[in-house]
Amino acid sequence: METVLGPLIRSPKLPKYIQQLEATLAEEQRKRQVFYETVKEGDKVEFINGEVVMHSPVRLEHNDISFTLAMLIRAFTDARGLGVVGHEKLMISLTRNDYEPDVCFWGKDKAALLQPKQLRFPAPDFVAEVLSDSTADVDRGVKFEDYAAHGVAEYWIIDPETQTVEQYLLDGETFKLAVKTDSVSNATLRSVAIPGFAIPARAIFDPAERQRTLRNLLA
Repeated sequence: METVLGPLIRSPKLPKYIQQLEATLAEEQRKRQVFYETVKEGDKVEFINGEVVMHSPVRLEHNDISFTLAMLIRAFTDARGLGVVGHEKLMISLTRNDYEPDVCFWGKDKAALLQPKQLRFPAPDFVAEVLSDSTADVDRGVKFEDYAAHGVAEYWIIDPETQTVEQYLLDGETFKLAVKTDSVSNATLRSVAIPGFAIPARAIFDPAERQRTLRNLLA
């Protein structure tokens, strides 16, 4: 933080910079309020750094991956009463931005505060994003930084093209790579934010492995 703010704090133009920042944030908040008033339930849309980002329909492989992971997590957590799983269209409202992650999970403490008719949600304990050509930069950029800054304990980035999964764990205020695996090596992914949840990487991509894994999770 000091590396970024140090030169600004020492600059004689600091008051001017503060005015510009305050004006920028005020305009963002105005746009954000309009966003909340106009967004409709079921829309796949996000609010990022003052801009409304509409998402195009996803490819079948993207849908299969996100649905599979959400299903596996839900099967495991529902059977054990561990928390709440979200898939694609739940809006996460952070300090500045609003996201609709592909898969997310709130543990017991946070889940106990969620309401059935709730439309905006606090930072989850776990988030997974499936990369696409249009979202990869955001998933690896502002979301990566924002999720960490708001205490998301675990972040998975899944690449359908290479069939790889990157597991990041929160270390202070940043994410550190814990595991990177693919469907060939088929290493086991062991979640930290979802106690006891462990699956082979191939289960995310391969239907036969998915069924075997689901049976094991429900056993």
